[in-house]
Amino acid sequence: MQGVEQAVRHWLESVVVGLNLCPFAAATVREQRLRIVVSRAEEPVALLDDVQDEINRLDDRPATELDTTLIAIPRMLSRFDAYLDVLDEVERLLKRQGRIGVYQVASFHPAYRFDGLPPDDPSHLTNRAPVPLIHLLREASVAAAVARHPDAHGIPDANIARMRALTGAQRRALFGALADD
Repeated sequence: MQGVEQAVRHWLESVVVGLNLCPFAAATVREQRLRIVVSRAEEPVALLDDVQDEINRLDDRPATELDTTLIAIPRMLSRFDAYLDVLDEVERLLKRQGRIGVYQVASFHPAYRFDGLPPDDPSHLTNRAPVPLIHLLREASVAAAVARHPDAHGIPDANIARMRALTGAQRRALFGALADD
């Protein structure tokens, strides 16, 4: 499991922060306010328990100490459609608990694909990660970061342009097999 955490951390530092895909991530990573947890779950119910544990952990600690959590899921959800189904369950969990508006979920998967785009479009790389990930973010932190950014709404388009501007060799160097489709 340590290898999974290292792979996620490498992706986070070299891709997310290194390519500035999320301009808000660098400070959180540098200040060690991001937690990476590797789930041992092999079934959706166990994974939802892990998600609940991380929500509780975020509830119990101030954002200045722990701002966000990445849950790595190496033992299940290799199929993107199965991952999306579980992601819906996570959203329902937040809704049942009245936590929509407190937390939001970002999604990353090795086979991530945006609807309506060709399978080989480099834009998919903006949400590809070495293993399926569920990213729990504090809504207040996201709102504050967006308010400080001069063009927060332009970030997705800038990221897509950045991915499309990379050469095939650059994409393979950064993403390895994730760049192949």
